[in-house]
Amino acid sequence: MARCQDVWMELRQLTYAVAVAETGSFTRAAHRCFVVQSALSHQIARLEEELGARLFERSSRGVRVTAAGEVFLGPAREALAAVERARGEVAAYGGEIRGTLQIGTITPLTAVDLPDLLATYQDRHPAVRVTLRTRVVSDLLQQVRDRTCDLVFVDAAARQPPRGLAARCLAHEELVAIVPPGHRLAGAAQVAPDRLAEENMVDMPPGSGIRRHNDAAFAAAGVTRNVAFEADAMALLEPLVARGLGTALVPAATAARMCTVRGVPVTGVPPRAIQALWHASAASPAARAFVQLLCERTPEDLPGGDKGVAPRP
Repeated sequence: MARCQDVWMELRQLTYAVAVAETGSFTRAAHRCFVVQSALSHQIARLEEELGARLFERSSRGVRVTAAGEVFLGPAREALAAVERARGEVAAYGGEIRGTLQIGTITPLTAVDLPDLLATYQDRHPAVRVTLRTRVVSDLLQQVRDRTCDLVFVDAAARQPPRGLAARCLAHEELVAIVPPGHRLAGAAQVAPDRLAEENMVDMPPGSGIRRHNDAAFAAAGVTRNVAFEADAMALLEPLVARGLGTALVPAATAARMCTVRGVPVTGVPPRAIQALWHASAASPAARAFVQLLCERTPEDLPGGDKGVAPRP
Protein backbone atom coordinates (compact mmCIF):
# COMPACT_ATOMS: atom_id res chain seq x y z
CA MET A 1 0.00 0.00 0.00
CA ALA A 2 2.83 2.35 0.84
CA ARG A 3 4.43 1.56 -2.46
CA CYS A 4 1.24 2.47 -4.36
CA GLN A 5 1.07 5.73 -2.43
CA ASP A 6 4.67 6.50 -3.40
CA VAL A 7 3.81 6.05 -7.09
CA TRP A 8 0.75 8.26 -6.74
CA MET A 9 2.88 10.95 -5.06
CA GLU A 10 5.35 10.78 -7.94
CA LEU A 11 2.61 11.27 -10.51
CA ARG A 12 1.29 14.21 -8.52
CA GLN A 13 4.75 15.73 -8.42
CA LEU A 14 5.03 15.39 -12.20
CA THR A 15 1.66 17.09 -12.62
CA TYR A 16 2.71 19.97 -10.39
CA ALA A 17 6.06 20.42 -12.15
CA VAL A 18 4.46 20.53 -15.59
CA ALA A 19 1.86 23.00 -14.33
CA VAL A 20 4.54 25.33 -12.95
CA ALA A 21 6.45 25.19 -16.23
CA GLU A 22 3.37 25.89 -18.35
CA THR A 23 1.93 28.67 -16.20
CA GLY A 24 5.25 30.27 -15.23
CA SER A 25 4.00 30.67 -11.67
CA PHE A 26 3.66 28.58 -8.53
CA THR A 27 0.46 30.47 -7.67
CA ARG A 28 -1.18 29.85 -11.04
CA ALA A 29 0.02 26.23 -11.05
CA ALA A 30 -1.57 25.65 -7.64
CA HIS A 31 -4.81 27.20 -8.89
CA ARG A 32 -4.79 24.93 -11.94
CA CYS A 33 -4.15 21.83 -9.81
CA PHE A 34 -6.74 22.80 -7.16
CA VAL A 35 -4.24 22.75 -4.28
CA VAL A 36 -2.86 25.41 -1.96
CA GLN A 37 0.43 26.90 -3.08
CA SER A 38 2.32 25.72 0.01
CA ALA A 39 1.41 22.09 -0.75
CA LEU A 40 2.48 22.41 -4.37
CA SER A 41 5.75 24.13 -3.44
CA HIS A 42 6.47 21.40 -0.89
CA GLN A 43 5.98 18.66 -3.47
CA ILE A 44 8.21 20.45 -6.00
CA ALA A 45 10.90 20.78 -3.32
CA ARG A 46 10.61 17.06 -2.54
CA LEU A 47 10.88 16.23 -6.23
CA GLU A 48 13.97 18.42 -6.66
CA GLU A 49 15.53 16.77 -3.59
CA GLU A 50 14.89 13.30 -5.02
CA LEU A 51 16.33 14.32 -8.39
CA GLY A 52 19.28 16.17 -6.88
CA ALA A 53 18.72 19.15 -9.17
CA ARG A 54 16.82 22.42 -9.22
CA LEU A 55 14.00 22.43 -11.77
CA PHE A 56 12.93 26.05 -11.30
CA GLU A 57 14.52 29.35 -10.38
CA ARG A 58 12.33 31.96 -8.72
CA SER A 59 12.93 35.68 -9.14
CA SER A 60 11.02 38.95 -8.90
CA ARG A 61 10.13 38.50 -12.58
CA GLY A 62 8.57 35.08 -12.09
CA VAL A 63 9.63 31.46 -12.41
CA ARG A 64 12.26 30.24 -14.87
CA VAL A 65 12.77 26.62 -15.89
CA THR A 66 16.39 25.58 -15.37
CA ALA A 67 18.43 23.54 -17.83
CA ALA A 68 17.79 20.47 -15.67
CA GLY A 69 14.11 21.32 -15.69
CA GLU A 70 14.02 21.44 -19.48
CA VAL A 71 15.56 17.96 -19.61
CA PHE A 72 13.05 16.69 -17.06
CA LEU A 73 9.85 18.13 -18.55
CA GLY A 74 9.80 16.10 -21.76
CA PRO A 75 9.80 12.67 -20.06
CA ALA A 76 7.46 14.02 -17.36
CA ARG A 77 4.87 15.00 -19.96
CA GLU A 78 5.25 11.64 -21.69
CA ALA A 79 4.69 9.81 -18.41
CA LEU A 80 1.55 11.81 -17.62
CA ALA A 81 0.27 11.30 -21.17
CA ALA A 82 0.88 7.55 -20.84
CA VAL A 83 -1.16 7.44 -17.61
CA GLU A 84 -3.97 9.39 -19.28
CA ARG A 85 -3.91 7.02 -22.24
CA ALA A 86 -4.02 4.00 -19.90
CA ARG A 87 -7.10 5.37 -18.17
CA GLY A 88 -8.71 6.11 -21.51
CA GLU A 89 -7.94 2.65 -22.87
CA VAL A 90 -9.62 1.00 -19.88
CA ALA A 91 -12.69 3.20 -20.29
CA ALA A 92 -12.77 2.51 -24.04
CA TYR A 93 -12.58 -1.22 -23.33
CA GLY A 94 -15.78 -0.77 -21.36
CA GLY A 95 -17.43 0.94 -24.32
CA GLU A 96 -17.04 4.61 -23.31
CA ILE A 97 -14.54 7.18 -24.58
CA ARG A 98 -13.29 9.27 -21.66
CA GLY A 99 -10.31 11.44 -20.81
CA THR A 100 -9.04 14.69 -22.27
CA LEU A 101 -8.47 15.92 -25.82
CA GLN A 102 -6.24 18.91 -26.44
CA ILE A 103 -6.42 20.45 -29.91
CA GLY A 104 -4.30 23.25 -31.34
CA THR A 105 -4.97 25.22 -34.50
CA ILE A 106 -3.78 28.03 -36.69
CA THR A 107 -6.14 30.91 -37.26
CA PRO A 108 -8.02 31.35 -39.44
CA LEU A 109 -8.73 27.71 -40.31
CA THR A 110 -10.94 27.69 -43.40
CA ALA A 111 -10.28 24.13 -44.58
CA VAL A 112 -12.60 22.58 -42.00
CA ASP A 113 -15.57 23.78 -39.95
CA LEU A 114 -13.84 23.26 -36.62
CA PRO A 115 -16.71 24.49 -34.36
CA ASP A 116 -19.11 22.06 -36.04
CA LEU A 117 -16.54 19.28 -35.79
CA LEU A 118 -16.06 19.91 -32.06
CA ALA A 119 -19.81 20.08 -31.44
CA THR A 120 -20.36 16.76 -33.21
CA TYR A 121 -17.49 15.19 -31.27
CA GLN A 122 -18.87 16.38 -27.93
CA ASP A 123 -22.31 15.00 -28.82
CA ARG A 124 -20.76 11.60 -29.54
CA HIS A 125 -18.34 11.59 -26.61
CA PRO A 126 -19.70 13.80 -23.81
CA ALA A 127 -17.35 12.27 -21.22
CA VAL A 128 -14.27 13.71 -22.99
CA ARG A 129 -13.04 17.10 -21.81
CA VAL A 130 -11.94 19.04 -24.90
CA THR A 131 -9.67 22.09 -24.88
CA LEU A 132 -8.75 24.26 -27.87
CA ARG A 133 -5.88 26.70 -28.30
CA THR A 134 -4.70 28.85 -31.20
CA ARG A 135 -0.98 29.30 -31.77
CA VAL A 136 1.52 29.91 -34.55
CA VAL A 137 2.71 26.82 -36.42
CA SER A 138 6.11 26.61 -34.74
CA ASP A 139 4.46 26.42 -31.31
CA LEU A 140 1.85 23.90 -32.47
CA LEU A 141 4.48 21.59 -33.92
CA GLN A 142 6.42 21.67 -30.67
CA GLN A 143 3.28 21.04 -28.62
CA VAL A 144 2.21 18.01 -30.64
CA ARG A 145 5.75 16.63 -30.41
CA ASP A 146 5.90 16.98 -26.61
CA ARG A 147 2.27 15.82 -26.33
CA THR A 148 0.86 18.97 -24.75
CA CYS A 149 -1.52 18.82 -27.73
CA ASP A 150 -3.10 15.60 -29.00
CA LEU A 151 -3.81 16.90 -32.50
CA VAL A 152 -3.02 20.14 -34.32
CA PHE A 153 -4.22 21.82 -37.49
CA VAL A 154 -1.36 23.49 -39.35
CA ASP A 155 -0.43 24.81 -42.75
CA ALA A 156 2.31 22.44 -43.76
CA ALA A 157 5.54 23.35 -45.48
CA ALA A 158 6.29 19.81 -46.64
CA ARG A 159 4.39 16.81 -47.94
CA GLN A 160 5.82 14.45 -45.32
CA PRO A 161 4.83 15.00 -41.68
CA PRO A 162 7.51 15.69 -39.07
CA ARG A 163 9.28 12.64 -37.71
CA GLY A 164 7.11 10.48 -35.47
CA LEU A 165 3.82 12.11 -36.48
CA ALA A 166 0.96 11.01 -38.70
CA ALA A 167 -0.88 13.47 -40.96
CA ARG A 168 -4.03 13.91 -42.97
CA CYS A 169 -4.12 16.53 -45.70
CA LEU A 170 -7.38 18.45 -45.46
CA ALA A 171 -7.11 20.93 -48.32
CA HIS A 172 -4.86 23.01 -50.52
CA GLU A 173 -5.63 26.73 -50.16
CA GLU A 174 -4.93 29.18 -52.95
CA LEU A 175 -3.47 32.53 -51.90
CA VAL A 176 -4.47 35.90 -53.32
CA ALA A 177 -3.04 39.38 -52.97
CA ILE A 178 -5.09 42.02 -51.19
CA VAL A 179 -4.65 45.70 -52.04
CA PRO A 180 -6.53 48.94 -51.24
CA PRO A 181 -9.52 49.69 -53.54
CA GLY A 182 -7.73 52.50 -55.39
CA HIS A 183 -4.43 50.68 -55.76
CA ARG A 184 -2.84 50.41 -59.21
CA LEU A 185 -3.13 46.59 -59.00
CA ALA A 186 -6.76 46.55 -57.85
CA GLY A 187 -8.10 45.83 -61.33
CA ALA A 188 -5.29 43.55 -62.51
CA ALA A 189 -6.17 40.12 -63.89
CA GLN A 190 -3.26 38.67 -61.89
CA VAL A 191 -0.07 39.78 -60.21
CA ALA A 192 3.37 38.23 -59.75
CA PRO A 193 5.54 38.39 -56.61
CA ASP A 194 7.98 40.86 -58.14
CA ARG A 195 5.22 43.43 -58.66
CA LEU A 196 3.89 42.96 -55.13
CA ALA A 197 7.36 43.47 -53.72
CA GLU A 198 7.74 46.90 -55.34
CA GLU A 199 6.20 48.43 -52.21
CA ASN A 200 5.87 47.62 -48.53
CA MET A 201 4.06 44.46 -47.51
CA VAL A 202 2.01 43.40 -44.51
CA ASP A 203 2.24 39.84 -43.14
CA MET A 204 1.93 37.63 -40.10
CA PRO A 205 4.98 37.35 -37.80
CA PRO A 206 7.82 34.84 -38.24
CA GLY A 207 6.84 31.47 -36.79
CA SER A 208 3.42 31.52 -38.42
CA GLY A 209 2.80 29.05 -41.22
CA ILE A 210 1.56 31.58 -43.77
CA ARG A 211 4.59 33.84 -43.18
CA ARG A 212 6.90 30.90 -43.77
CA HIS A 213 4.94 29.98 -46.90
CA ASN A 214 5.03 33.54 -48.25
CA ASP A 215 8.74 34.00 -47.49
CA ALA A 216 9.50 30.78 -49.38
CA ALA A 217 7.41 31.87 -52.37
CA PHE A 218 9.19 35.21 -52.71
CA ALA A 219 12.58 33.58 -52.22
CA ALA A 220 11.77 31.03 -54.94
CA ALA A 221 10.85 33.91 -57.25
CA GLY A 222 14.22 35.55 -56.51
CA VAL A 223 12.51 38.60 -55.04
CA THR A 224 13.44 40.51 -51.90
CA ARG A 225 10.46 42.11 -50.21
CA ASN A 226 10.07 44.49 -47.29
CA VAL A 227 7.60 43.38 -44.62
CA ALA A 228 7.01 46.74 -42.95
CA PHE A 229 4.08 45.70 -40.75
CA GLU A 230 3.47 42.44 -38.90
CA ALA A 231 0.10 41.50 -37.42
CA ASP A 232 -0.53 38.77 -34.83
CA ALA A 233 -4.06 38.20 -36.16
CA MET A 234 -5.14 37.69 -39.76
CA ALA A 235 -8.07 40.06 -39.15
CA LEU A 236 -5.64 42.94 -38.60
CA LEU A 237 -4.13 42.58 -42.08
CA GLU A 238 -7.27 43.95 -43.74
CA PRO A 239 -7.34 47.40 -42.04
CA LEU A 240 -3.57 47.79 -42.50
CA VAL A 241 -3.87 47.12 -46.22
CA ALA A 242 -7.06 49.20 -46.54
CA ARG A 243 -5.21 52.22 -45.16
CA GLY A 244 -2.54 51.87 -47.83
CA LEU A 245 0.24 50.66 -45.55
CA GLY A 246 1.13 47.76 -47.82
CA THR A 247 -0.07 44.74 -49.78
CA ALA A 248 -0.50 41.23 -48.41
CA LEU A 249 -0.97 37.58 -49.38
CA VAL A 250 -3.84 35.77 -47.66
CA PRO A 251 -5.92 32.61 -48.26
CA ALA A 252 -8.55 33.12 -50.97
CA ALA A 253 -11.37 32.12 -48.59
CA THR A 254 -10.20 34.76 -46.11
CA ALA A 255 -9.96 37.45 -48.80
CA ALA A 256 -13.49 36.67 -49.96
CA ARG A 257 -14.81 37.78 -46.55
CA MET A 258 -12.93 41.09 -46.58
CA CYS A 259 -15.00 44.13 -47.54
CA THR A 260 -12.51 47.03 -47.52
CA VAL A 261 -9.79 45.62 -49.79
CA ARG A 262 -9.60 44.06 -53.25
CA GLY A 263 -8.38 40.55 -53.97
CA VAL A 264 -6.10 39.91 -56.94
CA PRO A 265 -5.07 36.43 -58.18
CA VAL A 266 -1.34 35.76 -57.95
CA THR A 267 1.05 33.75 -60.09
CA GLY A 268 4.19 32.03 -58.90
CA VAL A 269 2.84 31.37 -55.39
CA PRO A 270 1.87 27.73 -54.76
CA PRO A 271 -1.18 26.84 -52.64
CA ARG A 272 -0.53 25.99 -49.03
CA ALA A 273 -1.42 22.56 -47.65
CA ILE A 274 -3.60 22.37 -44.54
CA GLN A 275 -2.93 19.27 -42.46
CA ALA A 276 -3.98 17.63 -39.22
CA LEU A 277 -1.05 16.12 -37.31
CA TRP A 278 -1.06 13.70 -34.38
CA HIS A 279 1.01 10.99 -32.68
CA ALA A 280 -0.42 7.89 -34.33
CA SER A 281 1.63 5.45 -32.26
CA ALA A 282 0.62 7.02 -28.95
CA ALA A 283 -2.82 8.47 -29.62
CA SER A 284 -5.34 8.14 -26.80
CA PRO A 285 -8.81 6.68 -27.43
CA ALA A 286 -10.17 10.25 -27.30
CA ALA A 287 -7.68 11.36 -29.96
CA ARG A 288 -8.35 8.31 -32.14
CA ALA A 289 -12.08 9.03 -32.01
CA PHE A 290 -11.45 12.59 -33.15
CA VAL A 291 -9.25 11.42 -36.02
CA GLN A 292 -12.01 9.00 -37.06
CA LEU A 293 -14.53 11.86 -37.13
CA LEU A 294 -12.09 14.06 -39.02
CA CYS A 295 -11.65 11.37 -41.67
CA GLU A 296 -15.42 11.10 -42.02
CA ARG A 297 -15.62 14.84 -42.68
CA THR A 298 -12.69 14.97 -45.11
CA PRO A 299 -13.10 11.98 -47.44
CA GLU A 300 -10.46 11.25 -50.04
CA ASP A 301 -12.57 12.49 -52.94
CA LEU A 302 -12.79 16.06 -51.59
CA PRO A 303 -10.43 18.63 -53.20
CA GLY A 304 -7.22 18.39 -51.27
CA GLY A 305 -8.46 15.38 -49.33
CA ASP A 306 -5.90 12.70 -48.67
CA LYS A 307 -5.40 9.44 -46.91
CA GLY A 308 -3.70 9.69 -43.56
CA VAL A 309 0.06 9.70 -44.05
CA ALA A 310 1.93 7.11 -42.02
CA PRO A 311 4.25 8.46 -39.35
CA ARG A 312 7.93 8.72 -40.16
CA PRO A 313 10.05 6.38 -38.06
